[in-house]
Amino acid sequence: MPATDLATAELTLTGRITTASNATFLGSINGAVVVYKPIAGESPLWDFPDGTLAHRELAAYLISQALGWNVVPHTWLRDGPMGEGMVQLWQEQDPAQRAVDLIATNHLPETGWRSVLEGHDENGQMITLVHEDSPALRRMAVFDLIVNNADRKGDHILAMADGHRHGVDHGLTFHRDHKLRTVLWGWLGDALSDEERVGIDRVSEGLHGELGRTLEDLLRAEEIASLAARCAQLRSAGRFPPPSGEMPAVPWPLF
Repeated sequence: MPATDLATAELTLTGRITTASNATFLGSINGAVVVYKPIAGESPLWDFPDGTLAHRELAAYLISQALGWNVVPHTWLRDGPMGEGMVQLWQEQDPAQRAVDLIATNHLPETGWRSVLEGHDENGQMITLVHEDSPALRRMAVFDLIVNNADRKGDHILAMADGHRHGVDHGLTFHRDHKLRTVLWGWLGDALSDEERVGIDRVSEGLHGELGRTLEDLLRAEEIASLAARCAQLRSAGRFPPPSGEMPAVPWPLF
């Protein structure tokens, strides 16, 4: 469907996603299934400015595009039945796949997975939070580092049938202070790949051009400056960093 139709054709609501903390609706635009999050339905937060989550979702998509990794599904801002909001193309994930999981510690797979943390379930059994060890998920982890994602839950990762992994729910991003909370800690200390370094460089270069100018309409100047600093720091370190600061390293709940 042409981008002009997605931006201007009628958006019809078909349902509501009741598990979301902000007003989130399913909708249709000329047969295309979309997610619609009106700004008017955003809940106030103590650490993020009011009415900015939709803009941060679009900014996250633009960074995904600059990286060239298609982490975030096509996202845009437009008017809808409840006013202006973020609209994103719906992605039908593969129910047979799960990129992040909780597994009994004594039954961990030997290969293909990275362990993040251990704990006890309601029956006192030891369980481990794991995620797959795949290039697609590594790219998402790099993306989260760059955008300072404060809410990368397991269910915010969509496992697609072809092996691709989409990330969704990026309203809590781009804070100027360190806010990283993620379930994707399995590569801690590993060196960045050539592809990952090149992607970071594309973002850094873009911030001096059209990407930077577009972000000025979505983020505060200090948030863009912090974004540039994170790219430079990650590129200089050349490896996945450990958790830092006083913030919890993982979101809660995990899924």
